[in-house]
Amino acid sequence: MSLSIPNPSQAGLFKPGYQSHDAEDGAIIRNIEACRAISQTVQTSLGPYGRNKIVINHLQKMILTSDAATILRELDVVHPAAKLLVMASEQQEAEMGDATNMVIVLAGELLKKAEELLRMGLKTSDIVQGYEKAQNFALKCLEDLEVDRLKDIRSQEELSKALRTVVASKQSGSEEILANLVAEAVLAVLPKNPVNFNVDNVRVVKIMGGSLEQSRVVKGMVFGREPEGQVKKAQKAKVGVFSCPIDISQTETKGTVLLHNAQEMLNFTKGEEERLEAAIKELYDSGLRVIVAGATVGELALHYLNRFNILVIKIHSKFELRRLCRVVGATPLARLGAPMPDEMGTVDVVETTEIGGDRVTVFRQEDPSAVTRTATIVLRGATQNHLDDVERAIDDGVNVVKAITKDPRLVPGAGATEVQLVERISTFADKTPGLPQHAIRKYAEAFEVIPRTLAESAGLDATEVLSRLYTAHHRRRPQAASEEESGEEGSEEEEPYWTTGVDLFGESNTGTVDAMEEGILDLMASKQWAIRLGSEAARTVLSVDQIIVARQAGGPKPPGQNPNWDED
Repeated sequence: MSLSIPNPSQAGLFKPGYQSHDAEDGAIIRNIEACRAISQTVQTSLGPYGRNKIVINHLQKMILTSDAATILRELDVVHPAAKLLVMASEQQEAEMGDATNMVIVLAGELLKKAEELLRMGLKTSDIVQGYEKAQNFALKCLEDLEVDRLKDIRSQEELSKALRTVVASKQSGSEEILANLVAEAVLAVLPKNPVNFNVDNVRVVKIMGGSLEQSRVVKGMVFGREPEGQVKKAQKAKVGVFSCPIDISQTETKGTVLLHNAQEMLNFTKGEEERLEAAIKELYDSGLRVIVAGATVGELALHYLNRFNILVIKIHSKFELRRLCRVVGATPLARLGAPMPDEMGTVDVVETTEIGGDRVTVFRQEDPSAVTRTATIVLRGATQNHLDDVERAIDDGVNVVKAITKDPRLVPGAGATEVQLVERISTFADKTPGLPQHAIRKYAEAFEVIPRTLAESAGLDATEVLSRLYTAHHRRRPQAASEEESGEEGSEEEEPYWTTGVDLFGESNTGTVDAMEEGILDLMASKQWAIRLGSEAARTVLSVDQIIVARQAGGPKPPGQNPNWDED
């Protein structure tokens, strides 16, 4: 057998300049390393004591947050395998709005364990198979770990109970205030059938200045500006929404007008004024008393609107315009003219109030049964970055409410659920014959990363805390096993051993705490999704054995200081 010279295989197959990473070059190991790098980036920002990251994106905008989905969205990840993880976390964000960090940390840890198995000589197929078995078992186990469920989603206390942990993981310390704000806002807009709850109906308006304690919930939609004209409030009014400029209709083409004398010049402008006045009067006659403009409002038009006592407010963002249309039930019109009766909306109250020196306009629907109601959380805070981050926490909270309407079950937080899964999946591994059992055992060990990270970021001795947790979770194995058959209630009388989690706030000297008593509860649904997506991502990365990257389009980059100089 002659020694073959390793040259790029299939030389005439691809365009020149492509790269191929083969399994022989350790493509899998390299993929795992890339994914590990990404999961280590967000791992330190897991949980209430998670560290913040400052990301400066390609537009030089600074983002300060500990929200994994945001961090990864702003970092442009190009490595194809690592992108899979980012996509999984985006999916989690879309599905649950929370636990995005868990997806990545779990996937990263599963890959790290897989690497150990590969070095031991297992094949990827064995690992993937074992992981799949273990994942199905883990999801089954989760079902048994329910400790509580939201009985009444309409009670503010019950809701805040479920929201506290979610908000605490982003904004530790202010979770009480924020959970209550979110609960209050959500209850203000919760429809008769909670499943129809629309996340979009809870808005956030950020007003600089003041402190978080001064934040409050305003029932209705708040815009951070005041109306243009003299009219500042209206009640029980018809609303027209115009996405076109409210002004004299300008012609597209340039025209030349020859004026012979002064009289003609006066008549020329007078005609325009009369036409505009007629247009505004037409609006007034159709019953409109509030006009929302998505574009400019001319000086002259404003004058007539004031004369007819019509409130006019400009809204620049077309998303806000769309939302407002939904709230008042109007159709945005693209031309200036009296709307049809069904194109007009109604609003109960439009008023201008002052919040911390900023004048804001509130659109409010009083009718309690209306589906179109919105609530706005007016956030106060010292810096823009902080406000943005609080907004992310609130966003998570609101999304979690949406998840609760579908599945109200809660599991213990603070890493308790994960330690329990380690225990149960390890036991399952011992019963599994064949090679996959190694993979299942490693899958179980991967869950340890969550409590470990929580302990580390809280500054505790992770190894010690974990051994205490394992002891606590082992404590009542024998009769616990028999209780499992008799149902969950049996174990409630005695202190349930598996709700022990990491004590983050340093109240106990053991470093462990009963998550149930402390009210640290996580949504079962978001854990399920996180495990599903995390394992899925890890399995996908493991089953890749070759990456072929075509050469980037475009010619060679010019040498010099900045190769991307033309992108600005």
